[in-house]
Amino acid sequence: MTQKDKVFIGALSRYIGREVRLDGWLYNSRPSGKVQFVMLRDGSGLCQCVIEAGNIPEELFEEVKRLGQESSLSVTGTVRAEPRSPGGVELAVTGIAIHCFAADYPITPKEHGIDFLLKNRHLHLRSQRPWCIGRIRHTVIDAIRRFFNDNSFTLVDTPIFTTIAGEGEQTLFEVDYFGQPLHLAQTGQLYLESAAMSFGRVYCFGPTFRAEKSKTRRHLTEFWMVEPEVAYIDLPGLLNLAEDFVFSIIQRVLKDNRSELETLGADIASLEAIQKPFVRLTYTEAADILTSSRTKEFMAAQFEGFLAQKKAYETELTGIEAMDAKGGLKKWQQDKNARRILEIRTELAELEVKIENNPKHAQLASDFRWGKDLGGSDETIISLMYGRPVFVTHYPRAAKAFYMKTDRGNDRVVENFDLLAPAGFGEIIGGSVREDDYERLLARIREEGYNPESYQWYLDLRRYGSVPHGGFGLGVERTVAWLTGEKHIRQCIAFPRMMDKVYL
Repeated sequence: MTQKDKVFIGALSRYIGREVRLDGWLYNSRPSGKVQFVMLRDGSGLCQCVIEAGNIPEELFEEVKRLGQESSLSVTGTVRAEPRSPGGVELAVTGIAIHCFAADYPITPKEHGIDFLLKNRHLHLRSQRPWCIGRIRHTVIDAIRRFFNDNSFTLVDTPIFTTIAGEGEQTLFEVDYFGQPLHLAQTGQLYLESAAMSFGRVYCFGPTFRAEKSKTRRHLTEFWMVEPEVAYIDLPGLLNLAEDFVFSIIQRVLKDNRSELETLGADIASLEAIQKPFVRLTYTEAADILTSSRTKEFMAAQFEGFLAQKKAYETELTGIEAMDAKGGLKKWQQDKNARRILEIRTELAELEVKIENNPKHAQLASDFRWGKDLGGSDETIISLMYGRPVFVTHYPRAAKAFYMKTDRGNDRVVENFDLLAPAGFGEIIGGSVREDDYERLLARIREEGYNPESYQWYLDLRRYGSVPHGGFGLGVERTVAWLTGEKHIRQCIAFPRMMDKVYL
């Protein structure tokens, strides 16, 4: 093959009529007589490469037919417009160089269980769904940094090893630090409060760790969180900051990742419909909603909807299986059916869980009592009732962390908030105004049973120039799950860490 200039598939539309070289991996192929259609991926996208007999040596033409999925190769050819192909272009091939033959690639269009895919995560990352999610995650992270950097925030890197708890000692991972017991950080917040007194507006961004023995779709033991902290701010100011921040992320993903969202089947129309201001509820109003007849009716209607969805999927599945049993399908049709069967069975499994949980969640909502923290099912119900993100503010003081500022007008609640993503995805942000009074903070530390000596430096912030201040934390994986419509946040990080999943 000739050594033409290498280009990336994602930029091919700028090279129509020109001869280029693509370096990548075989995603799939379809021989058709004297023509072969090879789908190549290179990390930036997919390209259909059309190989006609006579345009390359006959021996090489036959050799390409035998290539297995994920074989690596370089392809030279002329870019031409083709609306039916990914990206609206294809490559008319004039040369091929094969670098590595791959055979028996384990991840095929057939159904694979999640345990199998996680064990083979190093290979699964090459598949379309995790690739699309990874591209969107990249955009989310870039949008996060751009928002804070453009709004006069200073990045401060906070410690991973810590001596103090920020979110409760029961979820700390203990490590041996040269013979001294330390913990992996749950949050960088306490350190950020110190930095905010120097820089005014700061943020940290990195991995955080929670030793929660939970296997729900919303939990990881290691996840990424961005945490801004601002001096001289009140609760309304924090809500406005969080609202502008999340809205900017939505707009950026819609602008830069529409094709990935479409491939994933994300609800693009719902994302486009989100406008400011977001919904604002107090915890007390949310509690009233949960125990209202409105919620009972909503949950009953949802249950009937789940049953109807299940019936529709089962009908579609029966039809596809009958088509396969009849035979005579081309290879591409068989692969398409296999992928759709996998999608339907995944959806049916999700529906079975929803059908089973619906009455339980409805009962939990009906039995909700003021003073409890909102559970995952409670957050799901509230977020499903609105088409926009929902702020829930002023939670009971006893249910929240020691550093949150007690509302001076009602000492039963604190000046905090959670932001619930719509469509049942639940909390993506938690934040608060911080207690800025020395005596009140000291009393709360003692109340929680912590050793005040361990928090002496934190208390110093209230002795030397204390000011009203606050901040929040946004979980990257939960945000990506919401934007992509992914059911489980384990798919929203390249190598997830869960209670029982640490193989890779």
